[in-house]
Amino acid sequence: MESHPDFTELIPGLPDEIALECLTRLHYGAHDVASHVCQRWRRLIQNREFYYHRKRSGFTRKAVCFVQSLPIHSTSNVKPEKQPKYGLSVFDPITGIWDQIDPVPKYPDGLPLFCQVTSSEGKLVLMGGWNPVSWEPIRDVFVYEFTTRRWTQRVNMPSTRSFFATGACDGKVYVAGGHDESKNALKSAWVYDISADEWTELTPMSEERDECEGMFVGSEFWVVSGYETDSQGRFKSSADVFDTTTGTWRRVEEAWGVSRCPRSCVAVGQNGNFTSWDEVEPAVQVGTCGVDLGDCSVVTGSAYQGAPQAVFVMEKSNQGQNGKLIKADVPDEFSGFVQSGCLVEI
Repeated sequence: MESHPDFTELIPGLPDEIALECLTRLHYGAHDVASHVCQRWRRLIQNREFYYHRKRSGFTRKAVCFVQSLPIHSTSNVKPEKQPKYGLSVFDPITGIWDQIDPVPKYPDGLPLFCQVTSSEGKLVLMGGWNPVSWEPIRDVFVYEFTTRRWTQRVNMPSTRSFFATGACDGKVYVAGGHDESKNALKSAWVYDISADEWTELTPMSEERDECEGMFVGSEFWVVSGYETDSQGRFKSSADVFDTTTGTWRRVEEAWGVSRCPRSCVAVGQNGNFTSWDEVEPAVQVGTCGVDLGDCSVVTGSAYQGAPQAVFVMEKSNQGQNGKLIKADVPDEFSGFVQSGCLVEI
């Protein structure tokens, strides 16, 4: 990492290189406290280059962020609400520790329904969904910084869309498909630059894709399955793929062989083809959500409708093949239904 004026004299009496390596090894949970030590530390910890230095050095931590229903607290005098409220939980499969992220200030009583959450450069980006009170579609965008444990509201999405595909890479969030406020399926796509707080329109996909699933494979943004306005619920087997290096789309036939909604359950198989996470274990075949962390995967779901939520960690071999499943211990406050999830590298 090159010398930078913000990185000088970090720890009195130590050379800058050694001081930097000391701070690089701090667990991300200590970043908020460390950023209050002095302005130099604050500038360092919040600097984008420091994040990539930690990543190159192997000191970032991969975890899963779930959009998860919150526990229902009811008394004998008050009936529980029919519509569940959602929050954000983080699960570290290495330590087994679960944590709850503070609510978005604009929505203190629960996340927008069916919002999308993705992550890049150690930040969470939450966008879209429905107002949890009025059920009206919204265009809000919020970014959560793990270093400060704070949310900031950003520029709105350019247009209203629900049930769209999303994925993040190198500080940018890609969105495509879904449907508009009139339930018309969309083939348009945009990219959001987190640092610049700007949206840029991309060329459209080959066809409309409502209720599609987005994911990154290398530098390619895959938009899997979905359906057109006139064929609601009849999910396609094809996918549209955006190459972020060339800025072009290509269409892939027979990418999704499962005749069902792909949202939150698309997995990359050992042969490179897409499969569904609900096939890995009978205990998670309903309401399945899976997140690939590289060295392992985390899969959650239920054995049948109404069954308790289960969470499994799937180990991987040195060859990248799926290994055994280990059932994770889940505290009661994190046992709610998981709507979606994403990898966050902090």
